[in-house]
Amino acid sequence: AAVDIQPACLGLYCGRTVLSVNGSVETYGDCGVCPRGQRTDDNKICRECVGSPDRYDWLYLGFMAMLPLVLHWFFIEWYSGKKSSSALLQHLTALLECSAAAVVTLLLSDPAGSLHIRSCRVKKLSDWYTMLYNPSPDYITTVHCTHEAVYPLYTIVFIYYAFCLVLMMLLRPLLVKKIACGLGRSDRFKSIYAALYFFPILTVLQAVGGGLLYYAFPYIILVLSLVTLAVYMSASEVEFFKDLLVRKKRLVVLFSHWLLHAYGIISISKLDKLEQDLPLLALVPAPALFYLLTAKYTEPSRILAETGNGH
Repeated sequence: AAVDIQPACLGLYCGRTVLSVNGSVETYGDCGVCPRGQRTDDNKICRECVGSPDRYDWLYLGFMAMLPLVLHWFFIEWYSGKKSSSALLQHLTALLECSAAAVVTLLLSDPAGSLHIRSCRVKKLSDWYTMLYNPSPDYITTVHCTHEAVYPLYTIVFIYYAFCLVLMMLLRPLLVKKIACGLGRSDRFKSIYAALYFFPILTVLQAVGGGLLYYAFPYIILVLSLVTLAVYMSASEVEFFKDLLVRKKRLVVLFSHWLLHAYGIISISKLDKLEQDLPLLALVPAPALFYLLTAKYTEPSRILAETGNGH
């Protein structure tokens, strides 16, 4: 299409909308903000986002979708207590809530009624923070060109969190009230109260650090999963393989961490070259095996005993 010669459109994300198309000639509007679902091309023209998220984009969305689910599970386990038999059902309910919220969010996204979404490709970190690049041509008047250049990776997370919160408020209180045995009247709803705190925190985290999380989430997964695994095994006093086999719950926690390790490795490698990247998954059990093999040598009482004997 032919491009009219017009005054320069200042700003990194300001563009001209296409008003009409007559054959190969396009007529453009004034320089300003692009409509939702569009971003500027190299000629400062607002073009509709017609691409699809790549593998890394889906992995990022999966990470943001896992955050509330993992927090739900953590607080359910934290507040359930040893006498409660409702923890498993609450875990399953939280999984159902987050899964349903994810499906509904995808169905409502453009194109509506499909699990596929159209998106703009993320080119650099500044694409997430277009509000910081509004130009001031005369240093007095600011041209506001803030729009979602990474459509819909930024806003779709907020929509998902909103559905998670609504579904939790609809389903969880009724379930907890009926099946939460072994807990006091005030304790049985504490996992729900915790969610009312961490959802606003997650929302602010996405609003402020969405772009940083997009590039750093694979390393965040690896670091947090390693730290939490070490803390859990240390707090549970797991020292030998037989300690894991005694309680099935410990095996579930171990396998959950292994899944997180694998997710982090896949996110870093993106599986672009399968013959090189798939062998990396063999490293998933390495941290747990290293801990189990070396735990007996780092047991505090043994170290204190050897120190007292002068060794």
